[in-house]
Amino acid sequence: MNISTKAIHLGQTPDQTTGAITPPIYLTSTYKQTAPNKHFGYDYTRAGNPNFTNLEQTLASLENGKYATVFSSGLGAVTALISTLKNKDLVIGGNDMYGGTFRLFGQVFKKFGLSLITADTQNIKKLKNLLKKRPQMLIIESPTNPLLKISNIGAIAELTRRHGVLFVVDNTFATPYLQNPLDLGADVVVHSTTKYLNGHSDIIGGAVITNSKLLKSRMDFARKAIGLNPSPFDVWLISRGVKTLPIRMDKHCQNAFLVAKFLEKHPSVKKIIYPGLSSHPQYEIVKSQMRGLGGGMITVEFNLNIRQTKKLISSFQIFSLAESLGGVESLVDHPASMTHGSIPKKEREKIGIKDGLVRLSVGIEDPTDLINDLREQLLKV
Repeated sequence: MNISTKAIHLGQTPDQTTGAITPPIYLTSTYKQTAPNKHFGYDYTRAGNPNFTNLEQTLASLENGKYATVFSSGLGAVTALISTLKNKDLVIGGNDMYGGTFRLFGQVFKKFGLSLITADTQNIKKLKNLLKKRPQMLIIESPTNPLLKISNIGAIAELTRRHGVLFVVDNTFATPYLQNPLDLGADVVVHSTTKYLNGHSDIIGGAVITNSKLLKSRMDFARKAIGLNPSPFDVWLISRGVKTLPIRMDKHCQNAFLVAKFLEKHPSVKKIIYPGLSSHPQYEIVKSQMRGLGGGMITVEFNLNIRQTKKLISSFQIFSLAESLGGVESLVDHPASMTHGSIPKKEREKIGIKDGLVRLSVGIEDPTDLINDLREQLLKV
């Protein structure tokens, strides 16, 4: 079954009681039991809900995995994974990881004795040496946020398998429409379902997908024990959003490519990063690993000072200045002061997240309007 069909049908079978084509929203906190601990599969929504089950079946199928667990946010999903570790365990992460993940390790779990080492996960040789430190987990993003670096997931999977390291891939930017990390050898896929999977900027959610039955049970336990459950209504909205993921991603990719080509030739642009351009350093990996599509995210550095850059991104008419990404509407973000503000400036600049860097989440509007918005505001600055 192809992904466009999976997204609509798997986990979304008509209601068995009424025949309703769309499963209902189960807005309940608790469930009637026929006797103590005798129930119909659910006892309390923190532990489970029919809407959770539906979405989990859908997400597992999209990622070609066996199991999924949904959470209240992407960071909630990462928290659940970290909860499987113990004092003095070591985690290796990408050096330009999402600022929220960096903050979670550095300001929360560091106090509990967990250590994080960040590394350039595109450098296989350096990664191979780091794995000799015997980490329990390696967590990467591909593409990364916001520098859009691409890691060779298959090559890394060979290393982690050899060293017995749990390999986690954040697939939020690529989505299962562009790449399936489990097929490439990863042990776990994590998503912020807030982004492309939902696609409408109206909920917050997360998910973990795996082929490990043991890890699935640990994720379900973490959701219940830590209180990481999402709202049934939010989950229902994600299930609805996922149905249009393939057609939305096609449009995101088409628009982003056109915008990137425009910016690539603009005299005000100092540097542009887009995985779908042949100028991208890992373009050959993109062609084999991401179905040759670059996704909907663009990172750009303008030939402007910081004051001019902030003025520019505050003046767009169609691109809204906002955090997050992956919705149908186009957004612009200033990573250094917004999404990655929790990373110390020295560390940010060392890895390339400079004050003049701008991240574009290209929506599904008419590309001519998006390009005109960029052109007009650049002329004014």
